[in-house]
Amino acid sequence: MAIKEDIQISSLPAHIAVIMDGNGRWAKAQGKLRTFGHESGVKAVRDTVEACAELGVSYLTLYAFSTENWNRPKFEINALMTLLVSTIAGETKTLMDNNIRLDTIGDTNALPSKARRELEEAKKKTASNTRMTLVLALSYSSRWEITKAVKEISEKVKSGDLSPENVNEQLIASHLNTAGMPDPELLIRTSGEHRISNFLLWQISYAELYFTDKLWPDFRREDLYDAIISFQQRERRFGKTSEQIKTV
Repeated sequence: MAIKEDIQISSLPAHIAVIMDGNGRWAKAQGKLRTFGHESGVKAVRDTVEACAELGVSYLTLYAFSTENWNRPKFEINALMTLLVSTIAGETKTLMDNNIRLDTIGDTNALPSKARRELEEAKKKTASNTRMTLVLALSYSSRWEITKAVKEISEKVKSGDLSPENVNEQLIASHLNTAGMPDPELLIRTSGEHRISNFLLWQISYAELYFTDKLWPDFRREDLYDAIISFQQRERRFGKTSEQIKTV
């Protein structure tokens, strides 16, 4: 198991994204309801956020609830929304104490009104914090995000405010939910699944992918350290050759 001292602080990923998977299976293995797994996953969130802030990671994005998750049983959705409200309310002081800003991506208008209010209040309170930005992906999917961006750009072309010749990668990125954020350099997925699950498809074009068999409630800062060290041991070429990278 890696330790914090093994990490090269000078080459930290500026943005880490995490697909928090395995809450349901973790609960089932203990003979509990899936909601128990979601509740237990809060400890892993807290540990990961604190570890990233201590190391100096600038952005941490957590895939908390996808647009597809609305298809889950109503009981589980209600429990998740209740947990979201209580967790945000309980953790806002900790975010303030640690100088962490809260932000969101996704169709948050689809969330219950109480959850939206808690989110907006927490975002407003933490807006001036500068140590790290914690981004919660809520009611989010990459295809939804890209489709929304295409519609917005199309409207500008249709109205004559934008020429098709001026549509480029930078313009598209500016219409995504993550506009103004650096792209994730490291994507972590727990639970042993090797899928991206409609998460940040545009933004992770050159991200390093790290998969672990750990179920999310069991994920701790030492597991985060393992992922970062794995990232730091890889050669990131961005289409170039190894020789080109070494001469830079």
